Amino acid sequence: MSTAAAPCARRRLRVRGLVQGVGFRPFVHRLAARFELGGVVGNDVDGVFIEVEGPAEALDRFAAALVAEAPPLARVEEVVQVEEGAAVEPADRAQAFRIVESRVTGSAATWVAPDVAVCDDCVAELFDPADRRFRYPFITCTNCGPRFTITTALPYDRPSTTMAPFALCPACAAQYTDPADRRFHAQPLACPACGPRLWLEQATGGRVDGTDAAIAAAQRLLADGATVAVKGVGGYHLACDATSEHAVARLRERKHRPARPFAVMVAGLDAARRIAHVPPAAAAQLTAPERPIVLLPARADGPLAAAVAPGNPLVGVMLPYAPLHHLLFAPVPGEDAPVPGPLVMTSGNLTDEPICHRDDDARRRLAGLADAFVVHDRPIHVPCDDSIVRLVAPGPDVDAAPDVDAAPDVDAVHDGGTAAEVIPVRRSRGFTPLPVRLPAEAPPLLAVGGELKNTFCVARGRDAWLSQHLGDMGSVETLVAFERSVAQLRDLYDVTPEAVAVDLHPGYHTTAWAERTATVPIEAVQHHHAHLAALLAEHDEPLDATAIGIVFDGTGYGTDATIWGGEVLVGGYGHVERVAHLATVPLPGGDAAVRRPARCALAHLWAAGVEWDRALPPVAACDEDERATVAHQLAHDVGCVPTSSIGRLFDAVASLVGVCHTSSYEAQAPMLLEALAARGRADAGRYRFGWSDGDAGRPAALDPGPVIAAIADDVRNGLPATDIAAGFHDAVADAIVTAARAASAGTGTGTVTRTVGLTGGVFQNPLLLAAARRRLVAAGFRVLTHRLVPPNDGAIALGQAAVVAARQTRRLHEER
Repeated sequence: MSTAAAPCARRRLRVRGLVQGVGFRPFVHRLAARFELGGVVGNDVDGVFIEVEGPAEALDRFAAALVAEAPPLARVEEVVQVEEGAAVEPADRAQAFRIVESRVTGSAATWVAPDVAVCDDCVAELFDPADRRFRYPFITCTNCGPRFTITTALPYDRPSTTMAPFALCPACAAQYTDPADRRFHAQPLACPACGPRLWLEQATGGRVDGTDAAIAAAQRLLADGATVAVKGVGGYHLACDATSEHAVARLRERKHRPARPFAVMVAGLDAARRIAHVPPAAAAQLTAPERPIVLLPARADGPLAAAVAPGNPLVGVMLPYAPLHHLLFAPVPGEDAPVPGPLVMTSGNLTDEPICHRDDDARRRLAGLADAFVVHDRPIHVPCDDSIVRLVAPGPDVDAAPDVDAAPDVDAVHDGGTAAEVIPVRRSRGFTPLPVRLPAEAPPLLAVGGELKNTFCVARGRDAWLSQHLGDMGSVETLVAFERSVAQLRDLYDVTPEAVAVDLHPGYHTTAWAERTATVPIEAVQHHHAHLAALLAEHDEPLDATAIGIVFDGTGYGTDATIWGGEVLVGGYGHVERVAHLATVPLPGGDAAVRRPARCALAHLWAAGVEWDRALPPVAACDEDERATVAHQLAHDVGCVPTSSIGRLFDAVASLVGVCHTSSYEAQAPMLLEALAARGRADAGRYRFGWSDGDAGRPAALDPGPVIAAIADDVRNGLPATDIAAGFHDAVADAIVTAARAASAGTGTGTVTRTVGLTGGVFQNPLLLAAARRRLVAAGFRVLTHRLVPPNDGAIALGQAAVVAARQTRRLHEER
């Protein structure tokens, strides 16, 4: 029914959230047409502004639909009525609704959309010979494609993206301006007549132009065992045949990556099921718009080369997310090039360096790794590596908690059921730079994060924008990428920091960088406090929240200048107290022991008073000279670093059961130990940590000595390593409950809380996470675990920002 004769009003609305780059303005345009309203909609630095006229009832329905019917990629945080104009006569009402030019004044407060996978509609057109974008590797629409990686400024419009140099042809321009078209105001819109081009370059010289010819050439090279560098959405990948032992081994040698697993890309879900066990929850993640890498149990009868994930039962699987990927896995018309099966698709870099995203940099840094390059001329403004997730069985219902002594359902824990939860392992492409809400208003600030798995954070008000994954800060290349990315994110959101948050560790490269470059106050935040604060922030816990933080990881600098990592904290954003920890053990050689789990095992055996019997695997794994060196270090406290790290305890147990004596990548030993535990059965209570109550000046302690001694006995007696590993996981879960109960009773603080947060890199282990949560819930605790940001150091920057925001709020209150 027409609304033309009804009394009319004018309203001005402000929509905030993820509303740019997700088809929101075209959606508003269609909505206004449906309700027969006049007015305008546009982008600005604060989100989307709407000026709309029509009958009051229609305006109410329009405003409600803005939230209820928002596009699938949008996240509407709020719709605010800025002001309401006087009623107008129908004849005076605007007769059309228009999308108007963006307004660019003010500081950016809107959100930039993450990159999302090419949608099914575009894929269908990609392979439709009748479509003018048939086999065009940059096909996109309002609902899909690159966003964050091509955005150079806000508001999000084509001139503010790397598509600006590509002028729309008449056919694309007609779609761009047609409200009924799926590409209405799609900023990355292009076609073969006006958009980017693709070609292949041979490392030895020579060039193959044209999409089909380049892809066919790449397919032939891959079939011959070559490594091909492929420029994607957020950077270059290195691709090779994942079923060829020779091809994968050669890539490992070139990349200097002896054992860390490679990710694998397959054409679709059916292909994924041929290489891994893919339960429904995993299928949902694989096909989600974010298209993360999903860590899944590999099929023993699958076709993957053993070198893809040596000794590891898991494989990282992802599906194509760029049109170019889909073309790589499809026949090329008129060509006899073989269609690839599973492909290794690993970051285009040398190990521990940032991903290559600029063509000249890729040609230089990947020259010794790749035999050819698939290149295109759409610039990548922001490099962005692939995201990684794991699945864990869903949390139990508090009112129907399962038997705490029941053996874990390994399939549920590792595969997930239909309702499995997601553990982020790396938050990057598809998720970055969506903000996390802070507990209090923050001044403009920069949080530089940690040393490993680095991300940084810029914040203002209640929004904290976490960067993409940058990696480990030990190389010059990564530091350069860090500096460039900091400048990009600061410029994008117009954040001029009034403070810089850093880790307490004086040796971190990020801390040194801040001290070298900052012209504003620097605030140090203890590593494990930042872990807990990040977890509280992602759960939107209030500023005065108090929780018991079980913070288990490998390394973190403590307030007593020792290396922490098995911490029980009580507190919140502003302050925490260390109420308990894993008993400290001397780490002979410091970082050298981190790379040598056998040394960790010798140290733990020594601390537990267990003789170094040659029947024990770590003792046999060290030659006489190494044993003598370690014994001297321990006996005389020479070159030893005291640590409470539970990550190093996992290393020690992995060596004790003989699964890993030397690590070539971070967390290799704990991952292999977890894999053993998943195949074993825990004898409940077989291993138990000791417990020492604290006093006025000393926290309580969990003593691993009894566990180490009992495991050593079981190793000598021939108990299967799988059962020992399962029993160890059971003991750690039991120790978590013991510590939580003591902390809840007010040990050392007088504080009583029933909320427990499980955080730190150790809780990437779904077996331990599920067991600990199940027991805590059964004991009456409310349990917080990570779902938005990783439990590892990828969340440190968020925690630093949350702590500084809380400190700032406290200072303001004290000044009043």
